[in-house]
Amino acid sequence: MAKAKVLVVDDSLTMRALVSGMLEKDKDIQVVGLADGAEEARRMVKDLKPTVMTLDVEMPGMSGLEYLAEIMEQNPMPVVMFSTLTAKGAESSIEALRLGALDCYPKPTRATPDEVQAAIGKLAKTVKEAPARFRALHDATAKPAAKTSSEPFTWNGKLVAIGCDVASTKALFDVLGSWPADGPPVIVIQHMRPELADGMIAKLSAAVAPRVVEASEGLRPEPGMIVFARPGERHVYVDQWPGGSIRLLDKPPFAGARPSISLMLATLAKTAADKTIGVMLAGGDDGGQGAAALRGARGFAVAPAEDGSGTLELGRGMALQPIRIGEIAKTVLDMCRG
Repeated sequence: MAKAKVLVVDDSLTMRALVSGMLEKDKDIQVVGLADGAEEARRMVKDLKPTVMTLDVEMPGMSGLEYLAEIMEQNPMPVVMFSTLTAKGAESSIEALRLGALDCYPKPTRATPDEVQAAIGKLAKTVKEAPARFRALHDATAKPAAKTSSEPFTWNGKLVAIGCDVASTKALFDVLGSWPADGPPVIVIQHMRPELADGMIAKLSAAVAPRVVEASEGLRPEPGMIVFARPGERHVYVDQWPGGSIRLLDKPPFAGARPSISLMLATLAKTAADKTIGVMLAGGDDGGQGAAALRGARGFAVAPAEDGSGTLELGRGMALQPIRIGEIAKTVLDMCRG
């Protein structure tokens, strides 16, 4: 595997040294440059051709969010953000993820040896996986989300279950951004740090036409509703469909996650395979088993292609067809239309 070539962008000399030092402890990562802001970073991107960038959210002059938006518009590349641990920082983190950043890490507060050591493994893993994850999630052919139609949506009774992670936040916004206000009910399980959940719910509520609610015991999913499962707490599943309710389960993590995408999809495969469309926006350990169970029960599931091509596969039973990120919303809505 080729080394990840990283450009570190931060207005703080101390943070540049700390982040680059953390990353260079991994033999598969090469820090190719350190920039103090957007202006210097632009020159370095052109000259050094990094494959990944780490970027501070709050910088004087052009902020990290403004520069991130410029990058994604003009020269898309994998970006990992750093933000302060504040309410404002959490809001900025969600905006960065919505714009296309693959993750947003809290800045080390004291930079003690223990704190730095704890951050090294997670950050290095994210950076090394960033180019492949970005290719899988970035659809260069995708058009902006279509405006939601004012025509009433005729629902055929299907439930949509979406599994994603923090890196696929932009993809989630792209999919749900064209969801009609009376569209099919959606359950979302997203793997992210718990402190980002409130900001994610608020940002999603402001960006989409349906009503966004937090998953709670006994809640009945209905048209025009997006149910968001709070990360890190209890598993979420639907007891039956149609006419079912959300159930919360106090059990250990499944496939390394809680709530588990695989557990949600596997329960739907047993109770409502022909009335469920599962959408996997994230690869990894959690989700694949559930998508396979749903397909095996002859329900529909969208999941990343196993060949690593960066496309997704829409399948029922053993029949598979490729589908691009930008085509998910229209495809799934057509399948839920009566």
